[in-house]
This record gives sequence, C-alpha cells and structure tokens, in this order.
Amino acid sequence: MLYGQICPLDKQRKTLERRGTMKGLYFQKSSTNEEITFVFQERENLPITEDNYVKLQVKACALSQINTKLLAEMKMEKEFFPVGREIAGIVLDVGNKVSFFQPDDEVVGILPLDSEDPGLCEVVRVHEHYLVHKPEKVTWTEAAGTIRDGVRAYTALHYLSHLSSGKSVLIMDGASALGMIAIQLAHHRGAKVISTAGSLEDKQCLERLRPSLARVIDVSNGKAHVAESCLEETGGLGVDIVLDAGVRLYSKDDEPAVKLQLLPHKHDIITLLGVGGHWVTTEENLQLDPPDSHCLFLKGATVAFLNDEVWNLSNVQQGKYL
Repeated sequence: MLYGQICPLDKQRKTLERRGTMKGLYFQKSSTNEEITFVFQERENLPITEDNYVKLQVKACALSQINTKLLAEMKMEKEFFPVGREIAGIVLDVGNKVSFFQPDDEVVGILPLDSEDPGLCEVVRVHEHYLVHKPEKVTWTEAAGTIRDGVRAYTALHYLSHLSSGKSVLIMDGASALGMIAIQLAHHRGAKVISTAGSLEDKQCLERLRPSLARVIDVSNGKAHVAESCLEETGGLGVDIVLDAGVRLYSKDDEPAVKLQLLPHKHDIITLLGVGGHWVTTEENLQLDPPDSHCLFLKGATVAFLNDEVWNLSNVQQGKYL
C-alpha cells in the first residue's frame, strides 16, 4: 500500500499537519477467538514528537501474519490491535533526543509488538531504535516487503550459526522469501549452499540463481532423501549449518500428508549435520529424545531456535515471561 506518490514532500507534510484526524486499520477478535474482523478507525493527529521518537510518513506497509497466539501468551491482547508492522517512509519530525535521523530521511523498520499505531496509516510515531536508513536504490515496497525476512535470515546466519567463508549451508525451502534472502546472505559470506525445493517451479527458480547453488534437492515427490544428498555433496562430512522450514517430529502415521511429503524428519537433520554444526530451527515445539540429544552431543553440535519476534519480546517484557 503506497501513500503520497504525487504531491511534493513539503505539500504532503502541510496537508497532513492540517488534518485533525486520520484513519488506521485495526483487527478485532470475536468473542470465540475464531474470527478476525478488520476495521478502520479514526485516530487523532499525533502530538509533537518528543525524546527518542520519530514521526514518520508511511510510503509502504507490508502485511504479515498476526500472531494472536503469541499476543495471548505475552498478555498483550487488546480489543483492537493495529495492523501492519513492516513500514517504509519519510521522516517528518524527530524528538530532541533522536541521534540517528533527521527530517526528510528515508527509513524502513518494524513497529514493535506494543505499538499503538498501525502501519496501515498515513503517519506513525515510532522509537528510533526500530528504524534504519533505507538504501537509496531500494523501492518503498521492496524495503517494507523484505525487512522482516531479512532480519530473520541475518539473525539465523550471523547471530545463531556464525556463518563464515567456506562453510556448507543447507537452507530448506529455498524459494520462499526467507530462503531466498538466506541464500543470498550465505553466498555473500562465501558459503557453499544446498537447498530444497517443494515444486518443479521452485526447483527451476533455484537453479537459475547466480552464483549457482551446489545442489537443489527436489522434495516435491517425496522420494528424495535429504540426508543422503547432503552427505554425498559434502563427502560424508555433513553440512555445517542447517536452516529448516519446519521438521517432522513423529512417525509417518501421525503426520499430515503434506507435511510428510515436504519436510524432513528431525532424525534426518541430525544425521546430515556435521561435527560442530549448527541447526537453526523454526519449529517452536521441537522435541528431542535422549538418543537425539546424545547424537548431537557426540557431534558437538548445537540447536538454536529462530524466533522472528525475539528482539521485540526482549524489549517489551524482558524478564516477565521467561
């Protein structure tokens, strides 16, 4: 969703300042928590910016899934919750303690979980620590659309697995938004990249990438053995880093057909992981039995959980939940 692409910036700013109210998009949960209704609400014009806060004119906003389960766990449920958190726009005003930005800067960021402002609004007020400067050649929509998966991929490869040149990396579901960014970051660091594809179209997309991947494993027909392919590609040593897109935890009889076909079993991940390897998982309910833990112990391997809200959770309620 784009705002104000026609009028010059100064004219837009004056127009926004004259308005007493503006509309923002919110969602409202039903009493049974089964249905979500989206509504526009009138909001008063934002007050003068103070301290470390930035007033931002929104140029583009990405719509990501609203994690109502997480909000309930964090006791952050509201009657109306703002919609749209990944935003890109132009700084209109800055508080007296803001040190990173000044008016007319082009920025991109993610609104915190406890934000009162929806990203789907003309103007928002946000703390400067949730924003970064937007690269000049990146469009508004590209910036807002990639910021979340970019942060997730960077967190997984830089902070959780310490990726470096010469490492071998398995990125599951490489044609996804997260997978594509992770592949580019891994190549940028000089890593050898292996990926899986869940369809023929995904496989063709991954094979066209430059620099090319070491191997693309087509799991769409359920016949490919991910562990065997990775061990073959690494000469039996196993990969140094695995970034999964979910895993199977149970036997064939207890898993849905789609999940059974596309996702590897947790034992496969442990098998293909090399000595001193890092397994970064997106499976929040991962269960490891004593034999699994013992195998990881013998390999000196580690397991890390990729939670894309980890920075927000630590900022919003540090120490209250864990």
